[in-house]
Amino acid sequence: MTTLVWIDPDDELTPFPAVGTALRDPDGLLAFGGNLSVNRLLQAYQGGIFPWYSDGQPILWWSPDPRTILRPEQIRVSRSLAKSLRNKGYQVTLDRSFSDVIAACAEPRPGQTGTWITHNMQQAYTALHHAGYAHSVEVRQQGALIGGLYGVAQGGVFFGESMFSRATDASKVALVYLCAQLVRWRFRLVDCQTQSAHLLRLGAEPIPRNRFMDLLAAALEQPGRTGRWSLDADRVDDFVATDSTRDTTERV
Repeated sequence: MTTLVWIDPDDELTPFPAVGTALRDPDGLLAFGGNLSVNRLLQAYQGGIFPWYSDGQPILWWSPDPRTILRPEQIRVSRSLAKSLRNKGYQVTLDRSFSDVIAACAEPRPGQTGTWITHNMQQAYTALHHAGYAHSVEVRQQGALIGGLYGVAQGGVFFGESMFSRATDASKVALVYLCAQLVRWRFRLVDCQTQSAHLLRLGAEPIPRNRFMDLLAAALEQPGRTGRWSLDADRVDDFVATDSTRDTTERV
C-alpha cells in the first residue's frame, strides 16, 4: 500500500515524491502538508502536481492519471460559441483584474455551499500573479466583468485552474481568446488537470500521466513568458474567425 508523504510546511527544499507513487483512490493524491509559497507552487507545477483541498483540510497535492490536456491550436468552437464570439459584444483582456477573477471563481456554484479556492489559495495565487507567473483572462460586457479564468504559466505550458461565467458562453470566450494568444506565443499545452464533459466538448483530451509528464518536460524547456500579459488583439481576432468555422455541427 502506498503511504502518503507528509511535507513539512517550513521545508521548501525537499522535493515532491515521484508522481508515479500517487494513490489510485482517490486518483492522483500524492502528498499533504507543505505551504503555498511561490517557490513551492512553482516546484509543484514543474513536477506535474497541483494543490486542491477544502477549508479544514491540510494542503493536498495531486497528480491524476489520466491527465486532461488541451492543445491550444485544437480548441473547438461550436456554431453557438462562434455566434457569441461575433455577436455578444464581449471585451476580452489579460491580466487587468486578477484579484476580481479569482474571487469570482471562488464563489460557490449553484447547489454548492463551499469552495476549494480558499482565502489562502487566493492569496497564494495573487502572489504568483505579482511574481509574473499567474495570469487572468477577463471578459466584460458594457464594463461589467461577466466571465474569465486564471492559471499559471511556465515554459510553454498554461496550467488552467478555474473559470467562471455570469453570461452565455463568457468563460468559453475567455478560453478561446487565451488559446489564440497561446498559439501566437507557441505554447504547447493547456493543462486542464481533470476530465469533464464541458472540457471535452471544447477539444480537451485525457492522456496517460506518463505521456503528460513527457510533454510537460519538453514544453518546460521553452523560454518562459513572465510579467503582465496583454492580448495581440488583431491576431486573436484572426484566429477566432478562422477557428470558428472548424466545427459547424456540435453545439456546446
